[in-house]
Amino acid sequence: MALRALGTKTPVPSHPSKARLEAFPNPKPGRPYEIVFSTPEFTSLCPVTGQPDFATITIRYTPNHRCVESKSLKLYLHSFRNVGSFAEAVTNRILDDLVRALAPRHAVVTGEFAARGGVALKVSASFGKPART
Repeated sequence: MALRALGTKTPVPSHPSKARLEAFPNPKPGRPYEIVFSTPEFTSLCPVTGQPDFATITIRYTPNHRCVESKSLKLYLHSFRNVGSFAEAVTNRILDDLVRALAPRHAVVTGEFAARGGVALKVSASFGKPART
């Protein structure tokens, strides 16, 4: 798969379905290791009120044959900013899209959504089994 976003000026997609998670070959496919991405600036919209939901999204995965390219991941995550979706759906969608793009050995996506009305929300979705260490 050719990397298209890296090294080019690439606009933020208008919706996650229009975003493209790009991948490159895992440099150590025989070794189980973990890759962690975290962004404290994630936003989406409440599907009922249209108010912004702010979150820290953390992605932890053990790659198999492919690793996600970070610029394409950044653009993908930014594409949620105008999308109305509940926190549970957002977190599970990110996991599903990563699994579809990478087929990792294991992955966990955690969304820590800022408090609204005095209540914070943390959602974790996982795929596969973690490697034994």
